[in-house]
Amino acid sequence: MTGEQPGPRQTRPGLIRALLDRFGHLVREMSKFATVGGIAFLVDFALFNYLTTARGVEQVTAKTISTVIAASFAFVGNRFWTWRHRQRNNPAREYALFFFFNAVGLGIAVACLAISRYGLGSIWPSVFQTPLADNIASFVVGTGLGTLFRFWSYRRFVFVEAGTRTVPQVKHDRDHGA
Repeated sequence: MTGEQPGPRQTRPGLIRALLDRFGHLVREMSKFATVGGIAFLVDFALFNYLTTARGVEQVTAKTISTVIAASFAFVGNRFWTWRHRQRNNPAREYALFFFFNAVGLGIAVACLAISRYGLGSIWPSVFQTPLADNIASFVVGTGLGTLFRFWSYRRFVFVEAGTRTVPQVKHDRDHGA
């Protein structure tokens, strides 16, 4: 005996270690995904404002340009950092799927805004038809749900895991031993 009594001190590190062993890779991927997404957001925001204020580009055109550049940055960051350990498929396929799932994520944010502004706003216009409500619905709820969807879809469909190795089949020879 070492003099230590079994108790919560020994259980917690074992539990934490077990959780980290089981979900640590997911936490690391989510952290990297959030970092890349945060930088892409800043690229989008800064480029949009630069184009509209300093260069006089029309807002929709500026938003399109800034979004494509920021999404391209996010693709490269996720491909070569977040999921660099994943199998590399056809880059054109990955890029197309990446933009498709980005569009779906954008649709989720727009849907949250529309539900808040036009659905709930028709019931409580003084609450849900305000700039604050629009920002919360779009950037907090919509971006949050869209980000969860994008993380899942990129992980599942865009940057896929390499297939597991197949076990060689054992051949049974009926002629031997009979």
